[in-house]
Amino acid sequence: MDLFSILAEERIKEAMKNKEFDNLPGKGKSLPKDDLAHVPSELRIGYKILKNAGMIPEEMQIKKEMLEIEDLIACCYDEEEKEQLKRKLNEKLIRFNLLMEKRKMGQTGAFKRYQSKLNRLF
Repeated sequence: MDLFSILAEERIKEAMKNKEFDNLPGKGKSLPKDDLAHVPSELRIGYKILKNAGMIPEEMQIKKEMLEIEDLIACCYDEEEKEQLKRKLNEKLIRFNLLMEKRKMGQTGAFKRYQSKLNRLF
């Protein structure tokens, strides 16, 4: 154990002895579920940084937009507007497929294993 770990452990024990942790919010409650539990450990930190910055990969943003357009199509009664939405959806699908092809993501083993899990997130 290094010096920092020893000092940290001593401070924690002292705080516990002085009951400084007794009134913390969430005491006795379970920790929130990690929404990245399905992501490989070597990718989690990158995903967390992007998520905390409010960023998602471009292909996931396009996928999210596609789902929103599909929802709009399902609720749309105007045929002309529905056709415009379908054209927009096709454009997004083409853009998504081009991105995937460019990045060759469909060929990597990691992508194939986690594709369905990633799609469920967005």
